[in-house]
Amino acid sequence: MDNKNILAVVGDREITEADLQLLMRGIDPQRAAQFQSEEGKKRLLEELINQELFYLDALDNGLDKDETFQKELKKVEESFLKQYAINKLVKTVALDEKELGEYYESHKDHFKNPATAKASHILVDSEEEAEAIIKELEGGLSFEEAAEKYSKCPSKAQGGNLGAFPRGQMVPEFEEAVFSMEKNEISKPVKTQFGHHIIKVFEQNPEEMKSFEDVKGQLAQQLLGQKQHDLYSNRVNELKGKYEVKVNL
Repeated sequence: MDNKNILAVVGDREITEADLQLLMRGIDPQRAAQFQSEEGKKRLLEELINQELFYLDALDNGLDKDETFQKELKKVEESFLKQYAINKLVKTVALDEKELGEYYESHKDHFKNPATAKASHILVDSEEEAEAIIKELEGGLSFEEAAEKYSKCPSKAQGGNLGAFPRGQMVPEFEEAVFSMEKNEISKPVKTQFGHHIIKVFEQNPEEMKSFEDVKGQLAQQLLGQKQHDLYSNRVNELKGKYEVKVNL
């Protein structure tokens, strides 16, 4: 055995680097950070030593033969066996490139990047106010200045800038106007439940289909999960035909 990996010996029981790493993996990641230093690892090793001391003492006192312990051990063993059987079943599921490609082709609608736009707006109460502002814009007032001066929307602090957003995020009337406009175009007044908008579009990006290579990893995970679920459900139904199930709830 490689003694470099043995960090301590308690009685005849060895504590290895692997035992220390296993303990660290069981700690919440935020807490685990404090044990990455040499001092932190020493503290964890001390805890492992303490646990081994309790283990040896428990054996010396026959606690492993205790009736309550044996019952709890049986529950743990049963729970572990159940999970082991399920994991063994679902690990039989496999995917190949052809299957992934066929799934991609038949579910392309699931792999689209929606159209996006970048726009600013000025929100006022009435169409008359909006028309008057449009005249000022045509007269040379900048859109940003008009938004800061007249808009009721909090975006006025950014000159009306709403940033980039995908289709489906805004109210229908606003969205319909935005995605039918050209770059740098300023709209006529657009009425929504919030009031009347003057919109300026700065950028339009059409809907895009994600390539197979771009979604291959996501697709494999999705399809694998689906096949595992189907296999699990089918096996459960088979077992219900084999073993009697009574529900008293």
